[in-house]
Amino acid sequence: MQTVKMVITGPFSAGKTEFIRSISEIEVVSTEREITTPAEKRQKDVTTVAMDFGRITVDDDLVLYLFGTPGQRRFDFMWEILAEGMLGFVVMVDSSKPETFREAKSILETFRAYAPTPYVVAANKQDHPDAWSAEDLRIALRIEEGVKLLPCVAKDKESVKNVLLELLYSILEEMDT
Repeated sequence: MQTVKMVITGPFSAGKTEFIRSISEIEVVSTEREITTPAEKRQKDVTTVAMDFGRITVDDDLVLYLFGTPGQRRFDFMWEILAEGMLGFVVMVDSSKPETFREAKSILETFRAYAPTPYVVAANKQDHPDAWSAEDLRIALRIEEGVKLLPCVAKDKESVKNVLLELLYSILEEMDT
């Protein structure tokens, strides 16, 4: 049996935990804690402090392990630990919050430095009225043309599946070379 470790990363409140919950066949192992910082509390009530973990059995020969990172910089010591052994990663971007784009780009560069693995960028919250299109995000984040930047709604299992399949195809392509 082949196992593929994928890391789901991105800024605070980008949708990483929701992304993993939408698709995991097991109950997601989560390390969420109540938020006590007033500015962050306005966005949501809990935050990931170590990681989220989910699993998907693709077929008899292939299992995907999904590791979600914390989005806050104060927990970034976990990023390198979670990146170890990854075969690819997804950078989640909240398409409706341009104030998080710089942070998303910084996280993308950090993960690229950890390992030269395939990655995709998920333009999350495409169902939000203020969401930027994937192409506008590509320009704003200065993402090269060859990088897959995919529209996504983390609550929608099919949308999540499409993002993961694109990453998996990139990983398998790299393994063949």
